Order: sequence, then structure tokens, then C-alpha cells
Amino acid sequence: MEVNKRIAIIGGGPSGLFMFKRLVESGRTDIIIEIFERKDKLGSGMPYSQEGANDEHITNVSSNEIPLIVTSLSDWIISVPKDTLDKFHIDPTYFNEYKVLPRLLFGQYLTAQFGLLQKMARDKGIEYLVHYNSQVTDIVDHPTRGRVLVEVNGLLKFEFDQVIISTGHNWPKRHEGVVPGYFDSPYPPVKLAMQLNHPVAIKGSSLTAVDAIRTLARHNGTFNKDKYGRLSYTLLEGCKNFRMVLHTRNGMLPAVRFHLEDSHLTNKSLLSKEEIEQHIAENGGFLSLDYIFEKDFKAPIREKEPEFYEQIKDLNMEDFVAKMMALREELDPFVLLKSEYIEAEKSIKRKQSVYWKEMLGVLSFALNYPAKHLSAEDMQRLQKSLTPLISIVIAYIPQSSSEELLALHQAGILDLISVGEESRVEPDPEQGATYFYSDGNGKEQSVHFDTYIDCVGQPHLAFEDLPFAGLLENRTVTPAKLKYKSMAAGALDMREGKQVTQDQNGDYYLQVPGLAINDHFQVVDAYGAFNDRIYIMAVPYIGGFNPDYSGLDFSEESSASIIKRMFPEYD
Repeated sequence: MEVNKRIAIIGGGPSGLFMFKRLVESGRTDIIIEIFERKDKLGSGMPYSQEGANDEHITNVSSNEIPLIVTSLSDWIISVPKDTLDKFHIDPTYFNEYKVLPRLLFGQYLTAQFGLLQKMARDKGIEYLVHYNSQVTDIVDHPTRGRVLVEVNGLLKFEFDQVIISTGHNWPKRHEGVVPGYFDSPYPPVKLAMQLNHPVAIKGSSLTAVDAIRTLARHNGTFNKDKYGRLSYTLLEGCKNFRMVLHTRNGMLPAVRFHLEDSHLTNKSLLSKEEIEQHIAENGGFLSLDYIFEKDFKAPIREKEPEFYEQIKDLNMEDFVAKMMALREELDPFVLLKSEYIEAEKSIKRKQSVYWKEMLGVLSFALNYPAKHLSAEDMQRLQKSLTPLISIVIAYIPQSSSEELLALHQAGILDLISVGEESRVEPDPEQGATYFYSDGNGKEQSVHFDTYIDCVGQPHLAFEDLPFAGLLENRTVTPAKLKYKSMAAGALDMREGKQVTQDQNGDYYLQVPGLAINDHFQVVDAYGAFNDRIYIMAVPYIGGFNPDYSGLDFSEESSASIIKRMFPEYD
């Protein structure tokens, strides 16, 4: 008698949604799928539920930029009850595929899509089971039996043939809950729904910071529009001393969302998987960052925007980043925000991309998956040079958020200061934290804030942060590390105290955040062998080998890699 293969999906958020979709569409009916979801709802995950959003928070992607699940967002909107649409001020008559949505409403869309996928599974005769309110507390691999044990809520134990870890975002609490007024992240945002009569320190200026700003602004004042549609901000009577101070290393705000020519971070001119593999084979087993920069960034620009290409054709990666950063550094960040807002408005109205910015997003996405083949030297170059520019340019602040930031700054409520690379934050046991940094004149500053919020975004978590002790203790997983191309460079970094190790062959390796995985998102053990039973697409724990991820696009791409490994016949 043929026994069905038992497959577990750990986490029922967006990544789990796409993995379930792949399994349902695989054509296999000899499988049993079990989904373990910590909450009582599937699909929304953290970003699109009350764990990550309030009514005021919006997506930074539009309908046309979302990978198709079952039905399009535009089609789904028509089916949403009027009272729900009214709550979010959505008129389906005027909704189109270029509109962004409130994040909580988008979470409802993802939940509905998960429901449709469950119906598809039933229609196809695929057996599945959803475990709600089920926190997976441990995972233990049993190689000799070819089975994986999953422990739930510290009590129940289940066995599977294969397990996909898709637990999503995680912001560990270091000081929050112990130090009053200190927040390790702005999530869940309901905790920031408070009136304050003092300045608030915000670390970072990413979309995470924008989330905190949108919530705090609404609870300490009001936005108003005049007859010309211009936004202004007024503080509440009891909050006259409230203001927000963004602290960034480079003194910059992220760029404004514009029209994308290709809405799914792909481009026909990109290197193929086969071309990348051939290059790695011919380059001593390493992927060259310069090669990718030339082929997947500059080459497409040469074809599409020859005038811009002429300005950058002779620049290497570091020189290009320096040029682009210098242009941003010349202007006050809020003056630049207003300028980019106008540029983005024209881009959206004319449906014309700001092409070099779009290609930077494409480059980041294209580089993400083969990044594990970079040398340690190139990964450090990527993190030091290109990543800071990418994080600014492809954040894609929605227009309404840009308007609010400008209104808050105009009202004297929002400021930004550059604190440099050497800045640090020290929690105050009594209240809040103190920011230590050097100002523009080189003078040392120490400023205390009664409220401090870390908003640098999802951190790349360390190998030791993985919450499944069984995988760590049995060495089923191993820390991610990258080999040095130059032994001299490895030796130098080791002398300088970086996390560098040397193996029995004398080769040097740089430890990077999270777990080691292969190209199919399989975990790799201490002996370098990949595991056919355990896959991971939980981005906080694979940041060393996947330095960038792009929401639903990442979920779609990684689930495709996994299903092709699980079922090679999958097309």
C-alpha cells in the first residue's frame, strides 16, 4: 500500500501561503499537508495583521506588483463588504491595479486567498490540516528514520517526511518590557498609540520608522487638508512638547515610490541561472560582485537609458554608489524628499519608470539568491557600499506617507540628524535611552530621550537565535560562512577581530548572520551536507546568505525553488 508523504509548513503567513500554493499546484495527490499557525488566522502573517499594522498603515506595493495567487486584488475588492471598504475609505469604483492598500485590508485579501487555495486542495483530493494557535517550540531531525519531529506548544509531537520553516518576521526583545519607554521595535504598533509630551528618538528612517511615525503622529495631533489638497499638522493641546527625531547613519530618508516598468522585479536582460553557474565555475567557485554589477545593472541601463549610462559607464560599484550618495548628501533630506515626491508623481502619472532606481531594485533581487556564492571580500563590499544605497532607493515610501513626513517636518514636529557609523544607544534603567554620537562639527553629543524606538527594520538574526533547540543541539543546522578568495585578506580580517575561522586546509571563512542553506533553501549540516527533509524560507534566519528580500516576491521565488527540489517533475 502506497503511503502518502507528510509535509509540514511551519507558519501560515505569506511565505506559508505561497508554499501551500506550490504544493496544491504540484499535481501530487499522494501528499498530506499540515500547517502550523501561531495565530487563529492564515495568510496575513505579521506585516498585514494587527501584529504589524494599524488602520493607518499602508502597503508600499500596488496590485500590479503582487504575484498572482488565485484571484487578483482588483477582482477581490469587488467582493469586499461595503462597511469594510468604508472603514478604509476605499471606493471600488475608483480602485485600480496601481493603487496601494491599507495593510490590514491587504491581510484580509491574503486570508481570502488562503481560503481559495484550501478549496482547490479539497477539489483536487489533497488532504490537508490546519493547526491554529499552534506555536512550534522545537524541531528534531531523525536522519536514520528519514523523519522530522515537530513539537507544538511544548507538548504535542508530530512526525513528517519534510518540513518547511516559514515563520516570517521576528523582532527579539532585548530591553523592551524591562526599561520603561524603550521599544526594540514599533511592533505591534498598538503599543505606540499613546500621547506624549516630550521628544521621541527613532533609530533609522526606513519603512519601519515610517510605520512608527504614522502611528505616533495620529495620537499626538491631527492632519488636515486645505482646499488645494495640501496637508498640514497640528499638535493636540496636551502634546505641545511632542516631536520625533530620526537618527540615521547617513542622514538620509528613503526614496519615494515611483512607477515600475516591470512590476515583479524581473528583467529579460538579466543573467540566466546557467550563465551565473558558468561564471562561478570559471571564477574559482566564486560569484563576482563586479560581474553581477556590470551585467545585471549597467548593461540593461545601457540599452534603456543610454544618456544615464554615459554618466556611469566607467564607474565601478563603489564609485557609482559614491556618486549617487553624493547627489543625496548635497540636499537637505526633506528638500530631497519633496523633489523626489514630485518626480515620482510624474513617473506614476506618465507610467514612466525612474529606470536606474528600478534596476537597482532588480539588481538587489537578482543578487539575493546567488549571494551565498560571493567571496567573503565581496560580501563585505556589498554590505558596506551597495546595500546602504539599495536600502534607501528601493524602500518605495508611498505618496501619502511622503506627504505626512513633509507636513510633520513643516510643522516642526519631525527632524532628522546624521549620527554616523560610531553612534550608540544606551538604555536608561529609569526611562528611555541616551543617544551618543558625533555631530557635523565633530563634537560629541549625548542626548537623553524618555521614549526610544528602534526602527532599523527586520534584523538579520544570529545562528544562535534560531528558536528550535533540537536543530542547534544536534548540529542539523550550521552557521552561514563565506570563503575568502584571498588568504591574505582572511588573515588580516582575523587579526582585526572579525568573525573569521580557518579550516584544516588553511582556508579562511567569514561567519555571516543566520544558517547555511543551499540554492533550494535546504539547511546544511556541520559536515556540509544538505538536508532533504528540512527547508527554511524564514528570512530573519537566512540573512547571511540572502541579504535582501522583497516581501511577496521573495515568497514566490523561494517557494518555487523549494518545490522544484521536492518534486523535480514540477513545472
